[in-house]
Amino acid sequence: MEWAGWQIFCAGFRLRRSAARPPRRLGPIAWPAMADTRTKEQRRRIMKSVRTRNTGPELVVRRLLHRLGFRFRLHRRDLPGSPDIVLARWKTAVFVHGCYWHGHDCAKGRLPKSRLDYWGPKIEANRQRDRDVEQRLRELGWNVVTIWQCETKIERTIAERLKREIVGTRQGHDRRQAPESVE
Repeated sequence: MEWAGWQIFCAGFRLRRSAARPPRRLGPIAWPAMADTRTKEQRRRIMKSVRTRNTGPELVVRRLLHRLGFRFRLHRRDLPGSPDIVLARWKTAVFVHGCYWHGHDCAKGRLPKSRLDYWGPKIEANRQRDRDVEQRLRELGWNVVTIWQCETKIERTIAERLKREIVGTRQGHDRRQAPESVE
């Protein structure tokens, strides 16, 4: 149905539609940018409160590793990317990524519907930086494990995966015994 036809159709039912925002049925249309519902100061405070260290998912993984008997250091700045958790004995770096900020392919990792011109390149730059950091760590001989925020909900599967990836990579190279799991 043409736009003029739609206006006539709506007028017949006394529905008001502005010319600036046609109905969604007409196909892909560039919508006007939505105004932010927060003031600049409120938005600044909200974004400032987003932490990079000691996040909820990171604490879950740290508690789990400790319960499994692994000992680790946090945020070693001498390593590329300053990994969230470093198990030096096993030469393993663990990154705990937030699904949204690092562009995971899950429900939490979807891009927002507004300001795609800003968020799209930003999230893609984060993903590229993650790939670069992982490659540099591997070149230095480190094993890299990435845990996603959405995976931290089921601790049992994470525990099995962490133990497999941490111990499994060093088993042939080392005589060190994996810590006994405390469950």
